[in-house]
Amino acid sequence: MLKLLVKKQFLEMFRSFFYNQKTQRARSAAASVAFVIGYALLMVVVIGGSLGMLFSQICLPLAAAGMTWMYFLMAAMLSLLLGVFGSVFSTFSSLYQARDNDLLLALPIPVRCILISRLLAVYLMGLMFSGVVMLPAIFVYWCTVRLSAAAIVCPLVMLLAVSVIVFLLSCALGWVVAKINSKLKNRSFLIALASLAGIGLYYIVYFKLTGLVQELLHNAAVIGAQVKGAAYPLYLFGAAAAGNWPALLGLLAVVAVLFALVWQLLSRTFLKLATASGATAKARYKGVGAKTRRPAAALLAREFRRFTGSANYMLNCGLGTLMMPIAAVLLLVKGGELAAGLRLLLGASSDALPIFAAAALCMLVAMNDSTAPSVSLEGKTLWIVQSLPVQPWLVLRAKLLVQLSLTVLPALLCAGAMAWVLALDAASVAMLLAFILSFCVLTACFGLFINLRHVNLTWSSEIYPIKQSMPVTLTLFGGWIYGIALGVGGWRLSTVLPPLLCMGLFAALTAGLAAALFVWLRTRGGRHFAALH
Repeated sequence: MLKLLVKKQFLEMFRSFFYNQKTQRARSAAASVAFVIGYALLMVVVIGGSLGMLFSQICLPLAAAGMTWMYFLMAAMLSLLLGVFGSVFSTFSSLYQARDNDLLLALPIPVRCILISRLLAVYLMGLMFSGVVMLPAIFVYWCTVRLSAAAIVCPLVMLLAVSVIVFLLSCALGWVVAKINSKLKNRSFLIALASLAGIGLYYIVYFKLTGLVQELLHNAAVIGAQVKGAAYPLYLFGAAAAGNWPALLGLLAVVAVLFALVWQLLSRTFLKLATASGATAKARYKGVGAKTRRPAAALLAREFRRFTGSANYMLNCGLGTLMMPIAAVLLLVKGGELAAGLRLLLGASSDALPIFAAAALCMLVAMNDSTAPSVSLEGKTLWIVQSLPVQPWLVLRAKLLVQLSLTVLPALLCAGAMAWVLALDAASVAMLLAFILSFCVLTACFGLFINLRHVNLTWSSEIYPIKQSMPVTLTLFGGWIYGIALGVGGWRLSTVLPPLLCMGLFAALTAGLAAALFVWLRTRGGRHFAALH
């Protein structure tokens, strides 16, 4: 039975290589091979190759200074970070939110067998993410130092120990996520915040990594002495891979004890957490008056509930709402230096700086494209809203208002910060605001127009209309291309016309396009929506 469960788990892990969930059909042999090769190239060549270049810069100086332990400590810490970050949420989903949990638990299968099969998949996922860091570090180490039995065996044993630690941390954090999940009713905001925090942490580490490596190489002896004095276990952790056999045996003993503790925790709580349905308050009837809403307000509230009820929807179609206020704060803090540098760079063309500012703001506004998948997200329940006694235009208007509500105010804040930093006069500020408002309406109408023309109501997962659909792609990149065209065209046009007039021409063009799309949606869009099936 365990063999069958393990086979099933492996098929689920690599299902996307052999099965197209978007079309609900099996991939061809050539497509499957291409997907496998592409994924292998991404992991080995792109990620592993870039990390190998990093390790090649620090291995020889640290080895020459007798601090090989610090080299392996850095590699192990980076491996733990990437491994846990890459596998913790898959651990939660594969252990506690697998779709076949109820089915398997209803069969005469020991819970232990189900847990072992799922844990094996979790371990392999962590091994893949940790190995893509540790293997380049080991390979660079072997190419740098003189090989010996300890230099060959200890790093490989360290790789296995690190993969087990990643597995244990992923299981423990997955258990914490499952406990939190069982107590929450609406988890979308928590997932969105966690994802944003992870993205932010990634970029902070990415941009700081080079400076940290240089500082480490210049102060290796001082940092090494501090680690040995204040965090001696970390020194032993790195020394285990550098050939210190007692430290390696101690590390394996600690890992074995932690593995036993985590196994006991999971085996005792797996059944309860896997069958938990979330926090449910005890219902208590209380007679209250029913609240009624006008159809337009009810439809708008419905669209907002859909947007806030999906972390994928918020992260992929509403990121501009977060980025624009951040950009406004950065402009107020560092905008003076940036404006001075741009004026120096542009020289005689510095009068076109407001046009470049408007073009940059277009790029941020285009990141909000909630209308692009909004019709497709109706899916198989489209008939419900079509059967309501409301005009189809009211449904489309609610979708437009959601994106405009999320976009207009942040865009105005960012435009105000730009106007303050660039010290624009009243006419330029008015023209900039008119252009930005027109562009907000244009992107919202364009996304809805494209979605009505290319709707997908047969998706199996909401991620397909949100991330992998033509309307979203055209809306996002179309907005970026429009912004680039504004910057380049405005810069060239400003050499023969006043920049204020150039901005006015672009504002008039944008408003005209937005008005044309709005009229189409108002007159023909409703009929098109009502005819969808």
